[in-house]
Amino acid sequence: MEVVHPAVAGIDVHKKILWVAIRLPGAHQPFVRSYRTFWRALQKMAAELVELGVTDVAMESTGVYWWPVYHALAQTGRIEVCVANAEHLKSVPGRKTDIRDCQWIAELHQFGLLRPSFIPAQDVAALRHRTRYRKKLIEARMSEGQRLAKVLEDAGIKIDSVASKLLCVSGRDMIEALISGERDPYLLAGLARGVLRHKHEDLVAACDGRFTATHATMCRLHLDAYDHTTGKITELDGLVAEAATVFEPVITRLMTIVGIGRRTAEVIVAETGADMSRFPTPEQLAAWAGLAPGNRESAGKRRRAATRKGNKHLKAAMVEAAWGASRTRSRIGARLRRLVRRFGKQHAKKAAVATAHTLLRVCWVVMARGEDYREDGGDFYDRREARQAHYLAARYQKTLERLGYQVTLIAPGPGPEDHPDPQQPEEPAA
Repeated sequence: MEVVHPAVAGIDVHKKILWVAIRLPGAHQPFVRSYRTFWRALQKMAAELVELGVTDVAMESTGVYWWPVYHALAQTGRIEVCVANAEHLKSVPGRKTDIRDCQWIAELHQFGLLRPSFIPAQDVAALRHRTRYRKKLIEARMSEGQRLAKVLEDAGIKIDSVASKLLCVSGRDMIEALISGERDPYLLAGLARGVLRHKHEDLVAACDGRFTATHATMCRLHLDAYDHTTGKITELDGLVAEAATVFEPVITRLMTIVGIGRRTAEVIVAETGADMSRFPTPEQLAAWAGLAPGNRESAGKRRRAATRKGNKHLKAAMVEAAWGASRTRSRIGARLRRLVRRFGKQHAKKAAVATAHTLLRVCWVVMARGEDYREDGGDFYDRREARQAHYLAARYQKTLERLGYQVTLIAPGPGPEDHPDPQQPEEPAA
C-alpha cells in the first residue's frame, strides 16, 4: 500500500491524558509518548512534533476534548491536522488499548485512509457557538412555558384551551392577576383583548379553578425564568448579528428561499461556513447534514433504510424550514404536500425530512453560485405533469401512425360537472 503521509502522528485523546504514536520514514515501529491535556503540555507536545519533523497528525473527534489539542497543533502553522469521524477509526477487535488506538490512527493516516472532518474557521466558529446557544435558550424558554402550563392545569385553569397561546398578551395579564390574588373568573375573563373578547363565556369557565398560593408561587418562578431567558435570547440575537456581519450577503441570498428566515439562514451559514468548496455536490452536503436517504443494498435488492447520522443542528433547522414552507403556495410547499399525499398523513414527518433534503440542495445552489432563489410557483409540479402528458401523447401518436393508424388528438374538454343539467332549472339570481 502506498504511503501518503510519511511523517505522521496518531493521537488518542482523553480528558486528562493523551497518547501520541509517531511514525517517521525509515522507522520500522512507531514510538509512543503520553502528555497531559493542560495547555502548556499541549504546546510542548506540538513543539516536539515539529522538532521531530512530523507534518501530519490525525485524531478522532472525541466529544469536546479534541478542541484544545487541535488549536495547539494548528497554531504551529507547520502541521496539517486531520480530525476524523470516530466511526472511521474502529480498532482491530481484541486489541483495544489506548496505546494501540493511537498506533492504529497513525497507521491509517499514513496510508491516507482517513477523511478529515469539517473544522470551521474562527469567524464561522464564533457564529456557530452563538447560534447553537441561542437554540438551547429557545428550547429552555419553551420548557418553562410548558412547566407553567402544567401548574395551571393542576389548578384547573385552562386558558390555553380557549386562547391559541398561553403566554399571549391576554393570557399573561390573566396569569399575573391570578398571582396577585384575583380569583373572580368574570374579572379575569374581562382582561381579554382583541378577538379573544368574543370568547368571554369560554374564558369565564377556563378561569374558574382551584388556584392556590402554592400555584401562585410556582407560576411566579416560571414566569420570571421565562422572562429572564427571553432577555438572554434578545441579547444573543445582537451577538449573532454582530458575528454574522461578514456573511450578510450570503444570509440575504438565503432569505430569498421560501421557508428560510433570518435565524435559519444564520444557522445554515454557521454550520456550513457558506463555503461550498468543502461540499463539491449538493448530495454531499445533504449526506453531511444527515438528510440523505440511507443506503442498504444486498444481492441486487434495495431495502428500506433510515437517514444517516449527520449535523443535527443543520438538520433540525432545515426540517423546521420545510414545515414553514408547507404553508406557502410555492414549489417547496407543493412538494411537501405531494409527499404527504404519497406517504400518508401518518408519515408526514418522513415527508418533511424529504422536503428538507430538497430545501438544503436549493441552499447549496444559492451559496455555490452566489445567486438569489427564483421561485417556480406552487403549480410547478402540475405544469411539469402536463408537459409530460403532452410528450407521451405525441409519442404514442407517432407510434400508432407508424403502425398504419390514423390518429387525431383532441384536447380534453370540461368535465360533466362543468355542464349544467338540462333537466334541472337554473337557480334564480340572488
